[in-house]
Amino acid sequence: MKKENGKGDEPMASNYIRFDWAMKRLLRNKANFAVLEGFLTTLLNEKIVIQKLLESEGNQEDEFDKYNRVDMLAENSKGELILIEVQNNNEYAYFQRMLFGTSKLVTEYINRGEGYDKVRKVYSVNIVYFSLGNGKDIVYHGKTEFRWIHQNDVLELTPFQKQTFKVDAVSQLYPEYYILKVNDFNQVAKSPLEEWICYLNTGDIPDSATAPGLTEARERLKLDKMTKTELEAYYRHLDNIVILKDNILTERAEGRAEGRAEGRAEGRAEEKRETAGNRGRSRRSRGNHGCPAQRNGVQSGSLRDDESACRSDGLRRVHRTASSGREQGRLLRHRHAVDDVGYEPVRRRPEDAPDQRHARL
Repeated sequence: MKKENGKGDEPMASNYIRFDWAMKRLLRNKANFAVLEGFLTTLLNEKIVIQKLLESEGNQEDEFDKYNRVDMLAENSKGELILIEVQNNNEYAYFQRMLFGTSKLVTEYINRGEGYDKVRKVYSVNIVYFSLGNGKDIVYHGKTEFRWIHQNDVLELTPFQKQTFKVDAVSQLYPEYYILKVNDFNQVAKSPLEEWICYLNTGDIPDSATAPGLTEARERLKLDKMTKTELEAYYRHLDNIVILKDNILTERAEGRAEGRAEGRAEGRAEEKRETAGNRGRSRRSRGNHGCPAQRNGVQSGSLRDDESACRSDGLRRVHRTASSGREQGRLLRHRHAVDDVGYEPVRRRPEDAPDQRHARL
């Protein structure tokens, strides 16, 4: 966020700790629950009192998740479970991750042998610093409803179910999801929720902010209240987030470049194969002109096969010619025999005259 600092509109460093770091180090302290309770009260639009913090996945995180993801699991005064997660970098299957997180809590926080009426209500609050999905808003709320497919009628609870489960709608029995796309917020905060989103986005808390929890955050999340050791750890955390983002962006750019290079190489190889195939077909067409092996659609595996086929065709032609000559010889002898028995003589051309020695015989 830009502030007037006497030298023009220059961006100033925030005086407050980032929310993900606060979740890691400060908000787990019961004395600072008021900050978290104020945030959840503003988001869920009901008074939230945190009874205790439970073991969360973030406490078993790997080296990558140490800087990319922070989560916290809280139980409120009604026994409901609230999973708060901060995600710094893109995860394309994040929707499924949200579903997995709530499903895991549903199964883990019910004792074996207990009835389904003991299933806990779960809220999944997701603060994401990347573009998740395709939408124009900043805050999204997801819940489960059952609607009649013909008349859009909503399936409701019976009076007995409402009294037993102490809820008014079926959706209140199922996990609910909140997504805050804080990076997309670039306007003046006009509501308590927008004031919180402004802080989550910029790390700055305007003096005019009145949203529940921000007053406590302004007092307890100041950088100047941290020790030297805490400040060093905090700045290392910020540096690691920047490095992580740069590495991810670099890997994506390299992946796209490699993909384009491989695509071009495959295109050139395919073009060469097509050119070689066209040349081979052209040579076979010229080298076997008139050859029945080509005319009759006989496809050879190589030029050598084509030449062999053509040689065989030539031999067949010779045999046919020889057979024709023998047949003509037999015909001439038959004609001679007809002349000897007195049939009408056959007029012979001079070249057909029999040898004189045979005539005297």
